[in-house]
Amino acid sequence: MPISKLTKRRPSPVDEFFVPELCEPEALLVLILLAELLVLVLVLADPITDEFNWVRLALVSLFVQWNVLLSAALLCRLRPVLARLKPALAGAICCGVVVALTLACTAVADWLSLAGPMQQSGEVRLYERHALIALIMSALMLRYFYLQSQWRRQQQAELKARIEALQARIRPHFLFNSLNSIASLIVIDPDKAERAVLDLSSLFRASLAKPGALVLWKEEIALSRRYLEIEKLRLGDRLTVNWQIDTVPDNLPIPQLTLQPLLENALIYGIAPRIEGGCVEVKARYTEGVLELSITNPFDEAAEHHPRPPKGTKQALTNIESRLAALFGPAASLKIERRNQRHTTSLRYPCERLTQEA
Repeated sequence: MPISKLTKRRPSPVDEFFVPELCEPEALLVLILLAELLVLVLVLADPITDEFNWVRLALVSLFVQWNVLLSAALLCRLRPVLARLKPALAGAICCGVVVALTLACTAVADWLSLAGPMQQSGEVRLYERHALIALIMSALMLRYFYLQSQWRRQQQAELKARIEALQARIRPHFLFNSLNSIASLIVIDPDKAERAVLDLSSLFRASLAKPGALVLWKEEIALSRRYLEIEKLRLGDRLTVNWQIDTVPDNLPIPQLTLQPLLENALIYGIAPRIEGGCVEVKARYTEGVLELSITNPFDEAAEHHPRPPKGTKQALTNIESRLAALFGPAASLKIERRNQRHTTSLRYPCERLTQEA
């Protein structure tokens, strides 16, 4: 399935349902541990005697775990149906399912004479006691799931707003620098300026994509080559680019407008200030599920102290680093290194072919 289709897929009601997928191993493990903690509380609530009642612990544990596993299995099957209902109604049905299963298991245990050790003289009727415990525990768990779901939605909304803000900062930065390049060609060569405007329209159309969208590696390369064609009209033979990217799969996902701003920085600060120009090296490799990309350009330390250094917003690196962190987490990184009159910007992040979603 293409990346473009993945990034445009809207979440289904099942994806947004507050009750998690209880059939998953992680969720089952948490439920089993919580159930065992409940068993310990129930057993420790009995009067303390000289000897610990291991038989009661085993029977209560068996009874509670069967209830938990059956409830998880049934709610897992009903999840697609419950996801279409209002949260309050879905929560009430979930509590009802848990209570009903608890009463059924209590009836089976009573019929098989397994409930004897669980009963004590003078206590509330066994069925009412088990139903009340099941109702309270299921309500507490559902409340926890609902709050966790709301927190997760808030985090996703904040992430989306953050990416949109970063993308909005990239667009004018990208547009203004490109327009400056075209403006220098209008008087010198109007025909080339016209072609550059057409190229710019294609580039800016790409920059108006969905914030945080991932594109194919080959699409990002094509976008960057269009940008270099615009700059080539202005810089001429002063600009050469050495591409070493043959080993990277074309279908690899990459955040849109990642390579182009790095190339723009390389040209503004590394090529444009030099009379003789220079060569920009673009290296990329994909190994063990990690993409490593580096852009190297000439660097003159004296240019930093020049009374009129090259103009630029200097936001590209900050924006790219923030987007990588937002999309790929702490495993993503962006580093800068200066050595032997060369400036290298390197980034790396984990990704998978055709399966990574923004």
